[in-house]
Formats: sequence, C-alpha cells, structure tokens
Amino acid sequence: MEALFVSTGVVAIAEIGDKTQLLALLLAARFRKPVPIILGILVATLANHALAASLGALVAAWAGPDIMRWVLGLSFIAMAAWVLVPDKVDDEPGVKTGAGAFLATLTAFFLLEMGDKTQIATVALAARFQSLAPVTAGTTLGMMLANVPAVLLGEVAATKVALKLVRGISAMIFAILGIAVLTSLGDALAQG
Repeated sequence: MEALFVSTGVVAIAEIGDKTQLLALLLAARFRKPVPIILGILVATLANHALAASLGALVAAWAGPDIMRWVLGLSFIAMAAWVLVPDKVDDEPGVKTGAGAFLATLTAFFLLEMGDKTQIATVALAARFQSLAPVTAGTTLGMMLANVPAVLLGEVAATKVALKLVRGISAMIFAILGIAVLTSLGDALAQG
C-alpha cells in the first residue's frame, strides 16, 4: 500500500502546472467533451507508466541494492530540482482538427509523457518499491487527480492555483525521498 500511496501523492503534486495539465486544459477548451478526454488521459497514462514502471523494475533487478540506493537517492534529489523548473506551454504537440477527442488526447498525452518528470519518477518509484502494479496504479491515479479537475474546471483551475508553491512542495517531497534513500544507504554502509 505504501507504494500506491507514495506514487499517487508524488505524481499528483508534481503534475500540477505540468505541461500535460496545460494540455488537458487545451483539449478541454478545444473539444468540450470531458469524458473522451478523461478516458484518453487514463489509457495513455496507464500505457506510459506501465512501461516506465517495468523499466524501473528491470533496473532494480539488474543493479545491486547498494547501486540502486545511490541511483535512487540522487534521482529523487535531481527530480526535486527539476520540478522547480516550470514547463513551457509551447512544448505542447499540435492537435489535428479531424481527430476525435479520445484519439487526440491518447496520442498527445502518451507522447508528451515520454521523458517527462512523472515518467522518470515512475521509473524511480518502481525501482524503489520493486512493485510494478501498485506504482503504475499510483502514478496513474496521481495523473488523474491532477488532470481530471483541469479538464472539468478548465481555465478557472489554472488561474487559481499558486504553481510556485505547488512546485516547491513537490520539490520538497522528492528531496525528502532522496535523502531518506541516501540515509538508508548510510545506515547500510555503517552496518555492513
């Protein structure tokens, strides 16, 4: 359950103000069909994060526990710095007029998540917890918690959230996770 809850919380907070949330606002304004957009986000995120979590599980199985602690600790600290950098709206892919809301959302979200903070966090979380399903479910739930309100509330949600504060909280969570992992490394080295 810890993997599910941590994954959900980390991604939900990190996703606020992210370019995929901006994309959700754009798609909601363009298509005005929230259900297909929400379903597109869900399917794209499940596919993308299942691949990312699988990669994380493979890396965890391949590397030894000491190497993984260093990699994970430093990865979480790097993520703390990365979430402080705002995303740019002009990074959004174009959406063709002839495509349906579901297909446009599915394609755009899947591609936009490639190499994104939340995808890399999913890899790190899966490696940390060595648990594919709970991490994938948690990161997907976190994405939905952040993006469904953006779809449903549209422009209002984007203008009422203090993104600088949210980025700061997200960075603090990633830093705490990184320090906790590195601290457990220090404990392991002292005992070993």
